[in-house]
Amino acid sequence: MAVITVSRQYGSGGSAVARLVAEALSWTLIDNDFVDRVAERAGVPRDLVAEQEERAPSLLDRLARALARTSPDVVLAGADVPPPSPVDAEASLVRITQAVIGEAVQHGDVVLVGRGAQAHLAERHDVFHVFVAAPRDVRVNAVVERLGMSLKDAEHAVDETDANRVRYVKTHYGRVWGNPADYHLVVNTAFLGCEGAAAVVVGAARRVLGVPEA
Repeated sequence: MAVITVSRQYGSGGSAVARLVAEALSWTLIDNDFVDRVAERAGVPRDLVAEQEERAPSLLDRLARALARTSPDVVLAGADVPPPSPVDAEASLVRITQAVIGEAVQHGDVVLVGRGAQAHLAERHDVFHVFVAAPRDVRVNAVVERLGMSLKDAEHAVDETDANRVRYVKTHYGRVWGNPADYHLVVNTAFLGCEGAAAVVVGAARRVLGVPEA
């Protein structure tokens, strides 16, 4: 049983790298599945979970209201019970996310993308942590091409998303997201491409985790 976590700068192609790694190893990939599983368990709309790791400030108020309405695990029923604070609401969703991560790890041979998995599993020895990066201008151009944004909007999306990922990991785990010392491997897709980066990850993970060749 082994796990690879993939953290990624926005626009770096990290999800594509993770998919290629999972395919090469014939492992289970949990990327967007994270969102579906957490949303179902919390009883909140999928978009709230999807945005949580890289949320805008207004998201936490929406999340608090949604949890108060739909999640008995988070707030007791009753008209006089106030909704959870935005901070408590996010912490509740983080706990649910951690439970989903824990269940995925129990099955083993899985590639986990984002959601602070690298920080939550930082003390385990059977996990290989990867950070996918690329220069800002490359990532901005990738967002423009993929999402059809203006250059200005893409720059804002790249900067805000990464800043919120920093906040998420710092707030809930006390770690610095993107700190190279917290990862076994950092790959740059601007130089390697997604396929090249995935090949490097697979080779390194096989050595570190002792994964046999197929």
